[in-house]
Amino acid sequence: MLSKTATQAQGDTPVPGDEHEAVPASAQALSDDGGDSKARPAPARKPKDDEPFAEGDHVVYPTHGVGKVERIAMEEIAGHKLELIHITFEENRMTLRVPVAKAKSAGLRKLATRKLFDEALAILKGRARIKRTMWSRRAQEYEAKINSGDPLAIAEVVRDLHRNAGQPDQSFSERQIYEAAMDRLAAELGALERIDKNAAAVKLADYLKTIA
Repeated sequence: MLSKTATQAQGDTPVPGDEHEAVPASAQALSDDGGDSKARPAPARKPKDDEPFAEGDHVVYPTHGVGKVERIAMEEIAGHKLELIHITFEENRMTLRVPVAKAKSAGLRKLATRKLFDEALAILKGRARIKRTMWSRRAQEYEAKINSGDPLAIAEVVRDLHRNAGQPDQSFSERQIYEAAMDRLAAELGALERIDKNAAAVKLADYLKTIA
């Protein structure tokens, strides 16, 4: 579980009634348990060929990690029609509704390619690059990297905070951030290779053991 800094970054707010207004940068999405009670969902429609997301796709939302597109549909909210992407996060039992028009600016993306994830694994082999600054400052930077949703940035967090046998133990807060970063990488690796997240976590842990 991330510290207060990361938790605050995850606060999702309702989509505004005016479809021309920007969704708040802190969320750019609407949680089903915090949406307009008058919202009337329309039947899901088949996405166009040139659209980046489709029903059944695994996607990554920066502050929540890997989710799955349940459907894409037009909905009426506060008298305005919005085309929304419904994303479910099974582990958190949560659903986000992200406006199609705001998906890119919200940071929503498809899973990393195999090539990109291999680059992330290569980063894990590198030497830790720890800045000589106060831990509180570094912790904020690490949390920002995790919440960026970028697998390369998340891999840097794992690389910097990983400890091999014989090295000093992590502090409690270092361990929390390390585990959060590992969880994100494992979730994306699992979705990419179509294996259980726990199996992906074991695979990553075994990989780290091979690094001297």
